[in-house]
Amino acid sequence: MIPLSVLDLSVVTTGTKPAAALRNSIDLARHVDGLGYVRYWLAEHHNLASVASPAPDVMIGQIAAVTKHIRVGSGGVMLPNHAPLVVAERFKMLEALFPGRIDLGLGRAPGTDGATAYALRSRLDRREGDDFLERLHELILWETREFPAGHPYNNVVAMPDDTKLPPVWLLGSSDYSSELAAQVGMGFAFAHHFASHDAVDAMVHYRNRFQPSAWRATPHAILAIAVIAADTDEEAERLASSFELNRLRRDRGQYLPLPSVEEAVAYPYSDSERTSILRNRSRLFVGSPATVQKKLQPLIDASKPDELMVITAVYDHEARKKSYSLLAEAFGLVKPAAV
Repeated sequence: MIPLSVLDLSVVTTGTKPAAALRNSIDLARHVDGLGYVRYWLAEHHNLASVASPAPDVMIGQIAAVTKHIRVGSGGVMLPNHAPLVVAERFKMLEALFPGRIDLGLGRAPGTDGATAYALRSRLDRREGDDFLERLHELILWETREFPAGHPYNNVVAMPDDTKLPPVWLLGSSDYSSELAAQVGMGFAFAHHFASHDAVDAMVHYRNRFQPSAWRATPHAILAIAVIAADTDEEAERLASSFELNRLRRDRGQYLPLPSVEEAVAYPYSDSERTSILRNRSRLFVGSPATVQKKLQPLIDASKPDELMVITAVYDHEARKKSYSLLAEAFGLVKPAAV
C-alpha cells in the first residue's frame, strides 16, 4: 500500500489554547510514531488565531526527541521570512542531533498577511518582490560551498560544518512549483487540501520534467490531502462540520479558532454558504475508512503519488488521533518494531 505521512498545523480550537495545541502536536506525533507513518511535518504560519505553529524548527526538535522512528520535518519553512544561512544552520543542527530523521520542506509564500510579512522581514534585508529563487540558490550554496570567487560569504561557514543539510523538499500548489521542484531535482509536495490548481497535472508534470541532481536521483512526489475518518460515515460527517465552518470563515478572511461540532451544527447556513461548502468538498475526504479509501482511489490512480500526507483538523484531539489510527489500519501500515 501507499505510504502515509502527517501534516500538522497545531490547530487552535475554541476549547484549546495555542499552548495546549502545541502539546497536542507532540502527543499526536508520539501516537503516529507507533502506527507506521513515514513523516511528521509541521507548518509555519504567523498571526493566525487558528494556527499555533510559527516556528516549525523548534517543534521539530521537540518531536524528534520524543519519537523513535518517524522522520520529522517542516511543511514548510517559509523561506521568504528567513535568512538562508539561518535556515541552513538550524537544519544542519537538527540533522546532527537526529541523523537521518529530519526533512527540510520549503515554501514560497510568507504564510501570513502583508503587515506581518513586513514585520518578519523589515530588519532582515532589503530584498523585495518574489525573491524565493534567490534565497533558494543561496541556501544551496551554503551546502555546496560554491560561492563565486570574491564573494563576501566565501569565508562564512554554516555550522555544524561536519553535517549535511537534510533532504530538501519544495512545497507548492501550482504548476510553477512543480516545474521548479523538477528543474532543481528536489522532492515535491503538492497541497491538494487548499490548491486551486489540478493535483494530477502538477504531480504528472513534476515526474515527467524531473532532472536528477545531487539532492535526488529520482523524483518523489507527496500528495498532501485533508482527511477526516471515523468509525462510521455519519460520525465522520459530524466531525467534519467544524472544519467546514472554519473553512467558510477562512474564505472570508476570518481566521478564527476551529469551532466545536455543536457550534457548527447550530450555524444558520445560507444557500450560498452551503454551495461553498459543497464546492470545497472536492478537497476534503470524509467518512469511514472504507469510504475514505473509495473516495481517494481515483485521485491516487490519476496522480500516482509516492506518498500521501494527511492533515486532519477536527475539534476533539482524541478523535483526531483515532482518525489517523483508522487510516493506518485501512492502508495496511506496518507498525515499527519496538526499540
